[in-house]
Amino acid sequence: MRKFFGPVVLAASLALGLYLVFLLYSTGQTFLACIFLGILTLAVYVYTSVSAYAYRYLFPGIAAAVVFVLFPLIYTISIGFTNFSSRNLLTFERVTQYLTEETQRAEGSALVMSLHADGQAFRIRLEQPGTQQTFITEALALRTAKPLTVELQAADKSTKPLLGEALGLKDVIAHQDSLKALTLVLPNKAALRMTGLREFAAVERVYTPLANGGFKQNKTGEIVKSNFKTGFYETASGEQLEPGFKVNIGFANFIRIFSDQAFREPFIRIFAWTLAFSVITVVTTVGLGMVLAVLLNWDALKFRGFYRTLLFLPYAVPGFISILVFKGLFNNNFGEINLIVNALFGIKPAWFSDTTLAKTMILIVNTWLGYPYMMVLCMGLIKAIPADLYEASALAGADPLTNFFKITLPLIIKPLTPLMVASLAFNFNNFVLISLLTGGRPDFLDTKLPAGTTDLLVSYTYRIAFEDSGQNFGLAAAISTLIFMLVATISIFNMRLTRVNHN
Repeated sequence: MRKFFGPVVLAASLALGLYLVFLLYSTGQTFLACIFLGILTLAVYVYTSVSAYAYRYLFPGIAAAVVFVLFPLIYTISIGFTNFSSRNLLTFERVTQYLTEETQRAEGSALVMSLHADGQAFRIRLEQPGTQQTFITEALALRTAKPLTVELQAADKSTKPLLGEALGLKDVIAHQDSLKALTLVLPNKAALRMTGLREFAAVERVYTPLANGGFKQNKTGEIVKSNFKTGFYETASGEQLEPGFKVNIGFANFIRIFSDQAFREPFIRIFAWTLAFSVITVVTTVGLGMVLAVLLNWDALKFRGFYRTLLFLPYAVPGFISILVFKGLFNNNFGEINLIVNALFGIKPAWFSDTTLAKTMILIVNTWLGYPYMMVLCMGLIKAIPADLYEASALAGADPLTNFFKITLPLIIKPLTPLMVASLAFNFNNFVLISLLTGGRPDFLDTKLPAGTTDLLVSYTYRIAFEDSGQNFGLAAAISTLIFMLVATISIFNMRLTRVNHN
């Protein structure tokens, strides 16, 4: 029985994987479906081939890294080379289909619609305003939104079926998708479509496809052609028709970051603040953590265990809770910090509206969140220092400051350096702190795009992608790519430092 367990699990996993590939392909995610199919094929080889036996334990981790790390990275970088935005979401083929199928209400009066129940089905009744002429449909299920053409029949005293009371607007809305998919044909062959919750009217095509791939506007006769540089169908006068389509624009987004004045100025200022924030945070957290670690390793200090627990608490509390607590403490009008400052000095600092104070507040909060980790690291490193060194220093008459600068600091700074670099890289992308505390504000007043004086590059990218009215995902992906390159450089520097210290 046991020997069949492995093949059964593999067969079930293969079936589930193939179903997932089918779902991805059916939703239009061809590239992602190919990746999953490749991983699935490789998995079958690894777990069935004797020569690949050694890789069976590594494969899950490698596959997860490809799906959750490598693929999102490649996908984000690829978006940076496109015009992908809220105005350019669709493919060229989908936009072409949309314009081909676009309709508008034709001239003439609409017919008033009412929906009636007929057992488990429904009938639609249309009435010509100002006349007694009415039309009804056969019994319809109205269960799907698939296109359906239905012929109407004139209703009179002899042919009109007994209809109950017209259903309310709530029932019409509930079946709105099915009603919109209907095309009702009058006895004179005029086609009607739903143009309102209580009306059907004749519709006509807005555009007529041309042999050269363009369109002709039926009302004006104007020719519309596709522009693969801008990602829009455009008229001769340059008017862009929405929706647009996604196209490859090369390095335009990257060039725009540094060449366009609207982007260059906030980008450079935000980059400078991001770098300063990361460096200052590392200095303050390491400095405070190191000082507290030295004090807590002082043998003459009483209640050291209590102090260690108390000082470690900020690290034990989830970061987002601490940030929200500090946001309340720094409230300009009701925060406890301003109440104390006002009682002592008669002032209420505008922590959230003044740029300098906002940055100071962020550094204070981030130092509070980060020093316990550095304190614990330094305590462990100090414990590893041989006690003989301090004993020899005591015999030489050295004071505590001399011990710190001549023994403690030189011996812990080297193993601490890679961790400091890692902390620098982490704070470079500290999105949660900025998002929850200030939201990047106060904003710059001289920029076209949303950009704040306390924004880091990562929060600036988020605001461009999701808060800007244009939602420029391509530009945001380009900035994310630059951030990745900066963090990757820091990580490489970190690994080299680690290797040097190890040697």
